Amino acid sequence: MVTHRRDFQALEQRRKQAARLFANGETVLASVARQLKVSRQSVCRWYHEWKEGGAKALKAAGRAGRRPRLSAAQLRKVERALRQGPAAHGFSGELWTLPRVAKTIEQVTGAKFHSGHVWKILGSLNWTVQKPTEQAKERNEDKIQYWKDVRWPELKKTLHGKKPGSSSRMNQVSPKSPRSAPPGHPKARPRS
Repeated sequence: MVTHRRDFQALEQRRKQAARLFANGETVLASVARQLKVSRQSVCRWYHEWKEGGAKALKAAGRAGRRPRLSAAQLRKVERALRQGPAAHGFSGELWTLPRVAKTIEQVTGAKFHSGHVWKILGSLNWTVQKPTEQAKERNEDKIQYWKDVRWPELKKTLHGKKPGSSSRMNQVSPKSPRSAPPGHPKARPRS
């Protein structure tokens, strides 16, 4: 997920520039909008705020959006806990799953998250999906290759014992039943 951070200082500088233009007598809001490369609606809003409260009214409002539920310190605690591994937190096996991570976050911080939201938290920690390197001890490469080369193609050709043919769900035409029309384009019939 790519997130673009807004440059709040640059946005405030643009509003201050608009305030200077208003103070210098520029009242054609469309002209101000073109100079600052912003929408007329924004300039109109800024103009009304500037008229009521001066340049101070156009200062930055601070951060945008909802505050994160986990602080930077809590995120560091979560990452330390994840690095200890699942076994250190009472899970069997050495594989993190989203529900396990969600439960660990709740144990460490007290904040409860849906396992689907855990992706965002892991992404903010720069954790990525990993494929386990270990394979089953019972794995037999010869049997796997036989399945891929011989068994699967056989099954694929005669799925459910049917002959290859149309993928339509309709029944096949019986050889004894007469066709309703000759093949080709239907001819226009006069209406009766």
